[in-house]
Amino acid sequence: MKYAQLGTRGSEIPVVMHDGKVYDLRSITDQIDGVFLQGGIETVADLLAADELPLLHGADSLRVGSPIARPSAIICIGMNYAAHAAEAGSAPPEHMVIFNKHPNTLSGPNDDVVIPPGSVKTDWEVELGLVVGKPASRLASPEVSLDHIAGFVTVNDLSERAWQLELSGAQWGKGKSAPGFAPVGPWLVTTDCIDASNLRLRSWVNGEPRQDSKTSDMIFDPSHIVWELSQYMNLEPGDLILTGTPEGVALSGKFAFIQDGDVVEIEVEGLGKQKQMYVPFTTKGVEYAV
Repeated sequence: MKYAQLGTRGSEIPVVMHDGKVYDLRSITDQIDGVFLQGGIETVADLLAADELPLLHGADSLRVGSPIARPSAIICIGMNYAAHAAEAGSAPPEHMVIFNKHPNTLSGPNDDVVIPPGSVKTDWEVELGLVVGKPASRLASPEVSLDHIAGFVTVNDLSERAWQLELSGAQWGKGKSAPGFAPVGPWLVTTDCIDASNLRLRSWVNGEPRQDSKTSDMIFDPSHIVWELSQYMNLEPGDLILTGTPEGVALSGKFAFIQDGDVVEIEVEGLGKQKQMYVPFTTKGVEYAV
């Protein structure tokens, strides 16, 4: 099944898409979050089978938000494609490179993205994201990991490369956590509906191709990622894990970094496509005022 959240920012309606129809889930949950994911998917399946969910009329006219509510954590895997590691000037990692993005970076797949003031190296990164469905702590093996994954999403792991690498202090967080730097969606697709082992990932800037690879090229696959992360931290339902990006980003030196007015599109096969306009801080910055 495909889950989404539709409507104005902060007031999205949780829905499930099934057989070409969009069903309203507000009778059972306020949002697609960690609480819902613990048993909610099974409940929705039962209600669909019994024809007991109402349709959401006018769904096509609504903004598409992130298909998951703000998670407790966004955990990212760096350099997880050998060719991307090479274009960044690094050898493929022997051990997983782990960093975090702030949960408040989450945004809808087609929302405008504000280029942070002072940014000169904002970069795109198409990624397969996975959403934790059950608590995971010190899992016995990678083989049991799939049981703890609720589903998969398309994510753009936006980065400010100067802040990430030149002003980093040996950590990447400065370049990863600007407001809106994690567009997610359009859908959360449950694990029973998709095999994430060989999905095509692509990106475009102003209609020109940039990245084109497959998840089969990962160094560490999703099952390994969840298993290994669980050895070092407790994963909670609703947590979002970004599994890395393939080659073809601006960091390679082959392409320009994102400029005002650019349009970036990214797509993961079977998980939907995103399209964002990039705008200067002075145009949209008020949306992110704290």
